[in-house]
Amino acid sequence: MQASNGCHNGETASTSNDLQNGTCSFEDNVEINGDVHKTISSKIRSQTDQDIIRLIGQHLRGLGLNRTAEQLMKESGCRLDHPSAAKFQTHVMEGDWSKAETDLGDLKLLLENEHSLIEMKFLLLEQKYLELLEDGHVLEALQCLRHELTPLKFNTNRVHELSSYMMCSTGEELRRMSKWDGKGTHSRQKLMEKLQGFLPPSVMLPPRRLQTLLHQAVELQKDRCPYHNTKAESNLENVSLLIDHTCTKEQFPCETVQVLKEHCDEVWFCRFSNDGKKLATGSKDTTVIIWDINPESLELTHRRTFEGHPGGVSFLAWSPDDTYLIACGPDDSADLWIWNVETGGLKIKMNHAPEDSITTCAWHDDGKKFVCGGTRGQFYQCDLDGNVLDSWEGVRVQCLWCRKDGRTVLAADTHHRIRGYNFDDLSDFNILQEGHSVMSFTCDDSGRMALLNVATQGVHLWDIEDRVLVRKFQGVTQGYYTIHSCFGGVNQVFIASGSEDNKVYIWHMKREMPIAVLLGHTRTVNCVSWNSAYPSMLASASDDGTVRIWGPAERYRSNNKDKGQSTSISNTNV
Repeated sequence: MQASNGCHNGETASTSNDLQNGTCSFEDNVEINGDVHKTISSKIRSQTDQDIIRLIGQHLRGLGLNRTAEQLMKESGCRLDHPSAAKFQTHVMEGDWSKAETDLGDLKLLLENEHSLIEMKFLLLEQKYLELLEDGHVLEALQCLRHELTPLKFNTNRVHELSSYMMCSTGEELRRMSKWDGKGTHSRQKLMEKLQGFLPPSVMLPPRRLQTLLHQAVELQKDRCPYHNTKAESNLENVSLLIDHTCTKEQFPCETVQVLKEHCDEVWFCRFSNDGKKLATGSKDTTVIIWDINPESLELTHRRTFEGHPGGVSFLAWSPDDTYLIACGPDDSADLWIWNVETGGLKIKMNHAPEDSITTCAWHDDGKKFVCGGTRGQFYQCDLDGNVLDSWEGVRVQCLWCRKDGRTVLAADTHHRIRGYNFDDLSDFNILQEGHSVMSFTCDDSGRMALLNVATQGVHLWDIEDRVLVRKFQGVTQGYYTIHSCFGGVNQVFIASGSEDNKVYIWHMKREMPIAVLLGHTRTVNCVSWNSAYPSMLASASDDGTVRIWGPAERYRSNNKDKGQSTSISNTNV
């Protein structure tokens, strides 16, 4: 008699169609061990509803509510897993390796790829071998290795590695060398999860499938949320599944929380340190100021001032470990300064030639070398003592960036392009070509995405691996002033830029229109910097002589309340 799809995990009779597809029964009779039993005909005819019931059943089992899960399966007429798969799982969790190996023969017809059978068998025997070794059954383990694992002729390198574990004198040494959890439920559960990956979901659901789907749904909602900017752990414990995820503008850095007024002329540049604990600002007033950030209040306080930069400071670059800071001047500056931020001393003042123009620089990842250049054709690679190690003739450099490979330097030049330069073999190659001057550019942490401020065009996002223009951001006013934009926020999904209309523009990487326009500066905003350690903190430097620190409106109110000020918010958001 044909068995219905209402079989439970202990039932064995099924048709080939049931084996491959069905998970629910619509018949009245089922044969179990030769006896005919009545079942309740399932009313669950929708495949989607069947899938949902199976997901719920698996989750209930994971919580230890086995009787509840069985009742759900019985009442719905569905089965959680195919009987052969359920039996296989039981034998694996019990460590009955001979029966589990026999079960593999029953599962062979259910596998989508018949070659998976050997890999599944290998994983089973690997666990068996390790457990035998841990129990001290060395001869039996050797038999398993020689006569069961080796004849499979699968993953020979792993077999050699397993054989080396024979030398372990204790179980602790074995677990340490093999990076294995040891005999027991935990390691067998990990094994079962690997084995489940070879079985179609109609036969056995992937591990924790419901949690996986819910996690994906939450992450998609966060990805689509234009203001999501928090570092909450990526798990379901920190969110409510009862409502959709939303972030408000109140939680986004849209409000001025502090104004730094210590500079006495135009502020041309600002940059947070790599660890997010300090801010450096450079000004036309010939000084660089270092600011400390209070990790609790996120307020900035003056730490020290570096003086004596004739013509002003138009570019700053922190060394990877934040020990040193390079300062460059405007177009007519031939000097470059390297300051020790910790001691306050000048490490070196570099001047290669009086006719040079050193206006930009970038550190290599090792912190032992840097590159610098300018629009008069200077392009040098130097050590920490300012010695020129290599030079490239005739390259008129607007902006520089060092790739993490330690060899390649990207340079924007006066031909409206960005090219790559390899100092090891003295080769160069095109990266991208714009139709107008690239005034500045920066790359994200991955080194794949580049953000360009293009004269008269605005802010452009490029994928420099695929060498395609991804997006042109709207709204910003960009003429021929040098404006520095930045990536920022959690996972660097936000873009910020200054503008010649005195505003700060913020975009989500996936949107062309700004999600926030920040008002407060009264002259051109030359540079913005997003704090990597505190993603709710953004700094902007302006020709109005100030540096503004932007934070969430809720922090603005909190700061004012602590100071006894009015908690009304100025209209700085658009």
